[in-house]
Amino acid sequence: MIKTHPDRAETWELALKRQLPLLGHRNWIVVADSAYPAQSNPGIETMATEADHLQVLKATIDAIDNSRHVRANIYLDAELKLVAEPDGSGVTRYRQKLARLLGNRETEVLMHDQIIAKLDESAKLFRILILKSTLAIPYTSVFFELDCGYWSRESEERLRFATAKRNS
Repeated sequence: MIKTHPDRAETWELALKRQLPLLGHRNWIVVADSAYPAQSNPGIETMATEADHLQVLKATIDAIDNSRHVRANIYLDAELKLVAEPDGSGVTRYRQKLARLLGNRETEVLMHDQIIAKLDESAKLFRILILKSTLAIPYTSVFFELDCGYWSRESEERLRFATAKRNS
């Protein structure tokens, strides 16, 4: 489903606020640059925010941080480090602002195609929200793979170990 901002049926801010409580483990939120493609999978909702990329990114980070039920695994495109200023005017400043905005949050850097493959696999079963910004610099999309906010990987591993031990 593709939504654009001009119809004002729902702004991206309201969509994020409305959808975040419905999203959980294995859902994704993507803050994308303006050239990010509209995907045909019906589980993917794309919204043209007509807003500044860092504004959308900050609002998304804040919403996830203020949510009790989810946390995010954050993915960045590996290509972003290699985009030269003459090819992507403003990329140096963007990288600096992105680093400040992400702070000490753990991020995983993968090639763009690898991230898209993970996203596409998840979209077969789980909903994806893509918020397109007005940014016109390549490889600047930030991918949030949501995970359970109140249950850690370590907790899951202990549970699986206990289950296997009990069943053996």
